[in-house]
Amino acid sequence: MRETETAAERINCTANTMAGILEKFQSLGKGNGVRALKDMSHGLTVIRAVPYVYTVCRKKSACDYCLHRKEKLLRCSQCKVARYCNAHCQREAWQSHKRECKCLRSTLPNVPTDSVRLVGKIIFKMLQNPDATSEELYTISDLQSHIKEASEEVQDGLRHLATALQLYLKEEIQDISQLPPGFQAIEYFGKVTCNSFTISDGEMQDVGVGLYPSMSLLNHSCDPNCVIVFEGTCLLLRTVKEIPKGEELTISYIDVKMPTQGRRDQLQRQYSFTCDCHRCLIRDKDEDMLAGDADTSREVERSVSRLEELLSQNKAEEALNLCKTLMNRYYLPDKNIHQLKVLDCAMDACINLGLWEEALQFGLQTLEPYSLYYSNYHPVRAVQLMKVGKLQNYQGLFTEATKTLMQAFDIMKVTHGRDHNQTQQLAELLNDCEANMRGM
Repeated sequence: MRETETAAERINCTANTMAGILEKFQSLGKGNGVRALKDMSHGLTVIRAVPYVYTVCRKKSACDYCLHRKEKLLRCSQCKVARYCNAHCQREAWQSHKRECKCLRSTLPNVPTDSVRLVGKIIFKMLQNPDATSEELYTISDLQSHIKEASEEVQDGLRHLATALQLYLKEEIQDISQLPPGFQAIEYFGKVTCNSFTISDGEMQDVGVGLYPSMSLLNHSCDPNCVIVFEGTCLLLRTVKEIPKGEELTISYIDVKMPTQGRRDQLQRQYSFTCDCHRCLIRDKDEDMLAGDADTSREVERSVSRLEELLSQNKAEEALNLCKTLMNRYYLPDKNIHQLKVLDCAMDACINLGLWEEALQFGLQTLEPYSLYYSNYHPVRAVQLMKVGKLQNYQGLFTEATKTLMQAFDIMKVTHGRDHNQTQQLAELLNDCEANMRGM
């Protein structure tokens, strides 16, 4: 079968794209699901979906409109919170931003959480066009909140968010009569918790959060037949396995690079179900993920959150020193997931500090574990290979870089598609690398 779609098969990022391709059905033991109405080869873009609403992650340096990451962004002159690439992005965003702008101004110097901003945008959109529906199989009102199945702790958290929303909206919504008919804040925070998608950039870095209602019909598997990647705010559902007519389409809701019990706990906590996929039943790769001494593994695990915090604060040198301390003090095999996280943090810290040789050495150590945990076609593995290939190319290791980048390209043309910006950047890098190799 063919590996990737033709131009004629590619579906535009518009509404009403599911007719004749997918259908909603009752999936055994899972409630609603989506299944294929025709045979699909791997490497196809099944759906390109625009968000019902979305917001930038507040701790990320990204444009509120296009979600492009930049160090220097223009702040909204009124609320001082929203930031944009340029005047064009600001103008394009104004129609959806103008009501939240007043709300943001009223809360300064405090900035609301991402979920509060997102639910606020839902309210403003429902008020602006209450009869609008851009989703063919599922609408915003169809989304499930799973509040009844949630723990008391989770429900208490949702109540706190509802209170925060009331304070946030006070400049625009003074009383309940101004809300959309039947709107219940706790219910919608539950919907956001269970149904929002983290929007990532080409390097798989989180930049935003969005709601794509029909995509919420997709059920979870720890070994899915589809993946989701993004182009700006546009969601692409891509097949990574051959899917025969009638088979259910699945994605992974979480990072699968964690042991079975960890995956199950996270899925239960956030989505209120226990995964019983084949991988969970056979506890696939659990032994590899926690390889080495158990006490040592727990010690390293306790330091990972500190490492991530240091990197988020741009304290790369301090993060690198902690990584080296952990690696010198404790021995764990590279395939141990906590050791692997330390290697990832060490590589990122070195890149930030311009220590290219050290960054490459740490990156090379991650490739075998990545191939173990992100087997077959996975966008995370493709991006990791691309990062290592860039480092090899930068240091003049053109033969090695070409091999690494080709591996990345073979994966990315399936997970992202040949026309995706990230794949095109990879192809250009590969061409440059091959030209440098010929010139040696």
